[in-house]
Amino acid sequence: MKLIGCICGLVLSLTCTAEPVLPKPEEIPVYIRDDVYEDYLKFLNGRPVLSIVDFRGITMRRDVADMVLLQQALALGGFTKNFYYQPGKFNFRNTKMLESGDSLLSFDTYWLTDAKALAGKVFISEPVVRRGEYLAGIYTSPENLPVLRTRTLTELRKFSGVSTPKWRTDWETMQALGLKELVQEDEWLSQARMVHMRWVDFMLMPFFHDEKGIYQLEQLRLKVVPGVAILLNDSRHFVISKSHPDGRFANEALNKGLRILRENGRIEQLYKQAGFMLPENSVQILNLPAAKPKTKPALHSTSAASTAPTTQGHER
Repeated sequence: MKLIGCICGLVLSLTCTAEPVLPKPEEIPVYIRDDVYEDYLKFLNGRPVLSIVDFRGITMRRDVADMVLLQQALALGGFTKNFYYQPGKFNFRNTKMLESGDSLLSFDTYWLTDAKALAGKVFISEPVVRRGEYLAGIYTSPENLPVLRTRTLTELRKFSGVSTPKWRTDWETMQALGLKELVQEDEWLSQARMVHMRWVDFMLMPFFHDEKGIYQLEQLRLKVVPGVAILLNDSRHFVISKSHPDGRFANEALNKGLRILRENGRIEQLYKQAGFMLPENSVQILNLPAAKPKTKPALHSTSAASTAPTTQGHER
């Protein structure tokens, strides 16, 4: 409760504007994908972002959770500058703005693999989602019954998937699944449309709260395959521009705030409330890495049979 009171007490010192308006000189622009921004506004429902202590909500999703978590961590770390939002079709253009210093930070987290490729231009925060914690749902058309009945990796390999190599971890994970076909499409909305239209069988998306497992964006409807998940075995981090005048201070404040939230168990708690992190053993992970065999002391023997290696197949 002490932490919650601390966050709420900062509301008066950091106002995060809920509507895109003309900026004041001291305000910092935030470039955000428009569909994320719309869900963010619906989730806030007029509440100050720093007053949020529960991430449960109809429009809550992983990237909305990132937006709220980031602002609360910055405030806890002492960063009190205001933001104003500029929603649009940014996606990968946001990365170029971070590199040039035209954008201070990304309100959506990056895979560590992707962030490292920008390491000369950006600060990389401490992990928000740690390696081994990110389970993705398999989303398909609600009418694609064969995919919805999938329960094993062998069955999943009969279908086609869509992703982009610009998200290295997603792409490499999809490649390793051994699918019938892996289609490249760089725009997330186009990926969702392809799956909705059944031009491609499935895509990977974060889990979120919905009793029927339905994700809907305007006319697009996708449904999660029940009971199974894919492990995206990488950590996720916020990135902050090194070229922006507020970059260094924002980075220090963010990491300070994230450490406070981590120590208090708030990061994991909030992601679980958002439906992104699932209860342990609630789904079958189809691509768990094969466990490394335990090493036994070598036996001194001259028998060929005793030294011949044995093999065992593992489904990844």
